[in-house]
Amino acid sequence: MDKSLRINRDRLERSIQELATFGQNENGGLDRTTFTPAELEAREWLKAALRNEGISIRIDEAANIWGRRAGENPELLPPIVCGSHMDTVPNGGKYDGALGVLMALEVLRTLNDAGIATRHPFELVSFSAEEPNPFGLSTFGSRAVTGKLTREQIIGVRNPEGKLLTEALEEAGGSPECFDQAALSKEAISAFVEVHIEQGRRLISRNIPIGVVTSITGIYREEVTVRGEANHAGTTLMEDRNDALTAAAEMILAAESICRAFPACEVVGTVGQLKIIPNAPNIIPAEAVFLVEFRGESKDQIGQVLTEWKLRLELLARRRLSIVTRKVILNQPPSPMDRSVLESIERQAGLLRIPSLRLGSMAGHDATHMTSITRSGMIFVPSVGGKSHCPEEESRITDIEQAANVLLHTMLDLDAGLDTGGGEL
Repeated sequence: MDKSLRINRDRLERSIQELATFGQNENGGLDRTTFTPAELEAREWLKAALRNEGISIRIDEAANIWGRRAGENPELLPPIVCGSHMDTVPNGGKYDGALGVLMALEVLRTLNDAGIATRHPFELVSFSAEEPNPFGLSTFGSRAVTGKLTREQIIGVRNPEGKLLTEALEEAGGSPECFDQAALSKEAISAFVEVHIEQGRRLISRNIPIGVVTSITGIYREEVTVRGEANHAGTTLMEDRNDALTAAAEMILAAESICRAFPACEVVGTVGQLKIIPNAPNIIPAEAVFLVEFRGESKDQIGQVLTEWKLRLELLARRRLSIVTRKVILNQPPSPMDRSVLESIERQAGLLRIPSLRLGSMAGHDATHMTSITRSGMIFVPSVGGKSHCPEEESRITDIEQAANVLLHTMLDLDAGLDTGGGEL
């Protein structure tokens, strides 16, 4: 393997700027929510770029875009895949997701420039609808590919304007009728590597350009209902009150306290949604409903948090004379990255003399789902100021260049080491 091989930094930077023109708003952010006109234009831009490189293109039933560069060994059919997503949150940034797709494109271009033949086919993928969107189905494309989202689940789904998801999917090149055919078997892909911005400050604060993801966070989310007693806000003495909101406030602070005291810094908890009933200024709240979310790198971490959370709720409910009910909304387990891919990323960073750091992903990604059908890995790029999902989102081109070169050589390392069906490196 030629260790002097490098990506074209200027070309990659131009690609980043070109893609950022689709959906740009007056605030400098991007409004490129999935299946909107801006996102459809971005799709056409990517397909044109792939065609210009002689890369064959396939749009699957979930409207995921696949670009395939053929391999030289016909016995090694399963491709090695890299990519991410191009859709954004409203008023988002130009790096989240898009950087992984553009780095995949640059890897294919670099191999073409150098005339390098690979044993496995190399594929770029741009997954549909990774971000939360008006249709309410995030990680849409990767869940379809891994059989976790089915045709039955998308029929009748509409956005707030009343547009059917099936109509939007067809406009993007997908097929609602044959949607389940997007699912791939465990033999279909040899390995998957996703590059993404970190969306935090761990790398940037240490001035380390490469994050090697060990696991994608588990996410547990539940709805907590706290019932007290409504009464007149003026005539009810303080000692006679059973206020559902103040009881809920203590519980919310308890969730924060549990996570702040936890020894692993990647364990976090958030209450981002709260509803008060009857929600009037002169009535003591009878009911407070909030959503609490806990994230951790391992099942054990989340389990410990939930054990402590249950005890705190029971104590506070007794002291507050409140009735508390809990309903699990989401219980997504952590997704460990494949050891062989993780070690390949580290090895190639070391050979390129680029510092790297193992760390967990505290956000969900398409790779979360891809782990269920193939060995998967992730590379993180530092985020300036830890900012993401906003117009100020930024990653330095020097860090981007180094990550792209690590991706290039990781792909080549996997190509040299993987056998048919994904043997050990």
